[in-house]
Amino acid sequence: MSLGAAEDENSTSEIHIPADVDWHMLDKSRFFILGAALFSGVSAALYPIVVLKTRQQVSPSQISCFRMSYSMLSHEGVRGFYRGFGTSLMGTIPARALYMAALEVTKSNVGAATLRIGFSETTAAAIANAAAGLSSAMAAQLVWTPIDVVSQRLMVQGSSKTIIPNVNSCKYRGGIDAFSKILYSDGLRGLYRGFGISILTYAPSNAVWWSTYSIAHRLIWGGIGCYSSNKDENGGVIGSSFKPDSKSMVAVQGLSAAMASGVSALITMPLDTIKTRLQVLDGEEGGCRSPTVVQTVKNLMKEGGLGACYRGLGPRWASMSMSATTMITTYEFLKRLSTKNQ
Repeated sequence: MSLGAAEDENSTSEIHIPADVDWHMLDKSRFFILGAALFSGVSAALYPIVVLKTRQQVSPSQISCFRMSYSMLSHEGVRGFYRGFGTSLMGTIPARALYMAALEVTKSNVGAATLRIGFSETTAAAIANAAAGLSSAMAAQLVWTPIDVVSQRLMVQGSSKTIIPNVNSCKYRGGIDAFSKILYSDGLRGLYRGFGISILTYAPSNAVWWSTYSIAHRLIWGGIGCYSSNKDENGGVIGSSFKPDSKSMVAVQGLSAAMASGVSALITMPLDTIKTRLQVLDGEEGGCRSPTVVQTVKNLMKEGGLGACYRGLGPRWASMSMSATTMITTYEFLKRLSTKNQ
């Protein structure tokens, strides 16, 4: 069975899906300009779920999504779901640019290298996607960690003290004010709170996501190819040629993305909870000082053991699945739009 542009002439069953668009095939300026516009829209649509997930993670007790949402609407209105969005959006554009550049360059180079070594196409694709996910996450965190620290502080600032009593005590009037106060009190180190654990969270998460996505994508197309194959009276395959339409391609991309998000969320959720608390909550001494990793883990164990590390799993899984589905379909669409004319 051939995946791609009908690579094997002697194959009994072929799936004619468009070939991947590699880095050298892209018009870079169009790619980055269109990418900034498309992903800004995606970020705006999914931001409320990120705020809900963040508040659940920093809460000292288990609070349902419904109760947290009701509390936010009662005390802050709809505006509460978009606290820190402007700051987040400002960081999303350069972070996405770094992410996409590192992703495509690594994927193209590692994919070509693994094929030359002698790996199969499926194995080479999984390795290339894992390496690309790892490098792109590490590159993006250089920009994203300071933005994450500032935007997450703003996300939880207006929350009710009955819901999150130990929220950071510093008060901010906006993103620039938060940035300057954190820089003044803690220096550059304050803006990179949780940078190490962010790398430990997002780099493996991206590697797992992209490799799982690659495998799931091929398995689903393989299953579709087997199902659509014509069979003779004895059950043997006599050949078929399946050309999926755009709706089928989007459906397969979305399902693959959701499967990859589920695996990634389950594996990395505890690290994400620790990272969020390091960036948002005060230490035991009060003030604006950050707790240590050890102190954060101890607090989580006291509050509910391993289960406390998985607070906000529902919103995170939903956020990752929706974000990944929209991201991958938008991303593939973006690459098609950005191909060079020839």
